[in-house]
Amino acid sequence: MSGTALDELIYDWNVADVHAAPPKRKIEFDDETLRDGLQSPAVTNPSIETKIELLHLMDAIGIDTANLGLPGAGPFHMKHIEALAKEISTAKLSIGANVACRTVVSDVEPVVELAQKAGFPFEICTFIGSSRIRSFTEDWSIDRMLKATEDCLSYCRDEGLPVMYVTEDTTRAHPETLEKLYGMAIDLGAKRLCFCDTVGHSTPDGVRALIHWARKLVRRRAPDAGVKIDWHGHMDRGLGIMNSIAAIEAGADRVHGSALGIGERSGNAPMDLTLVNLKLMGWIDNDLSKLGEYCRKTAEAVGVTIPHNYPVFGKDAFETATGVHAAAVVKALRKGDVPLADSVYSGVPARLFGLEQKIRVGPMSGRSNVAFWLEQHGHEASEELVEKVLEAGKNSPRLLEDEEIEAIVSR
Repeated sequence: MSGTALDELIYDWNVADVHAAPPKRKIEFDDETLRDGLQSPAVTNPSIETKIELLHLMDAIGIDTANLGLPGAGPFHMKHIEALAKEISTAKLSIGANVACRTVVSDVEPVVELAQKAGFPFEICTFIGSSRIRSFTEDWSIDRMLKATEDCLSYCRDEGLPVMYVTEDTTRAHPETLEKLYGMAIDLGAKRLCFCDTVGHSTPDGVRALIHWARKLVRRRAPDAGVKIDWHGHMDRGLGIMNSIAAIEAGADRVHGSALGIGERSGNAPMDLTLVNLKLMGWIDNDLSKLGEYCRKTAEAVGVTIPHNYPVFGKDAFETATGVHAAAVVKALRKGDVPLADSVYSGVPARLFGLEQKIRVGPMSGRSNVAFWLEQHGHEASEELVEKVLEAGKNSPRLLEDEEIEAIVSR
């Protein structure tokens, strides 16, 4: 079935009264899996070989830049950052690279030599706290913060290193403080300004207000300098994906995220689900057929389990054993219509992400999905065999595993 035919079958209330048009600019993505993602208390730091595999998967799904780590954390991290950077260069990957540094010259100095070894300039993501609660806790004055910004960004400029200037806890900072910090960063040549919801405080309305403010600041301070705006969100209130979309709507050029949303506390905005939603909204055309592999490889690499009901990439996302649901999917598949089967009981087309609908057998199953399972596995769906498998499913407290059905068949 063609997309046009599906459009005739589905009335989409998501676009019935849309106020925000899809952006005409390219939406960019910065992957934080290998930096902020590895700050999660629950994860294991992967081997460099595994990180390289993840880097290739990021490149395959159209990620624009990857944060390779925190050089100031020590020699181990520097070694991994250097290896990843060399892989980008030697494998001629399209993905770009950046690193996170405190807004301190001593953090940036090692990156100068690293950039020379790798053969391309890293984007330096210099970060500094900006909220009153943070500066009060740290006993930082605004003058001290401005001096650190001036020293560090002047050094980056003199060394020819592109800078993204990052303020932590931006979503709880006063505009007057942000004006001073970002204003100085613009004056010193920063090409990107990153606005961070470091503690997951913001709502979509707050994001829109902040990004609108940021765009006005850039227009006022450097209208012709080509300064871009980044958004970095967290999941403490579960709003990471919504906030990333709101940031794009409001004018952010690049949004950050990590695979499966791993990261500090409740994690970062999930890169995978952000991409899924933007793809379904028609805002990006990335080939996401390897997105499932990206999620599975990350889970394996860092030692976490993808929840069974995790959207799209969880085990249950495209499986059903419920009679009514399964019957509709089976009817669509019997028509030879995979797009129809992907849509009749699913809001996400499995095929776009390298996945497929699966029919299982369990206590709420009907004859049609038992017969379909048998046919799919090369067995004749005789009345007697369907009845025996259905009976086993009805008497089971859970879905039957394939091996259990095969045992019934063999008997």
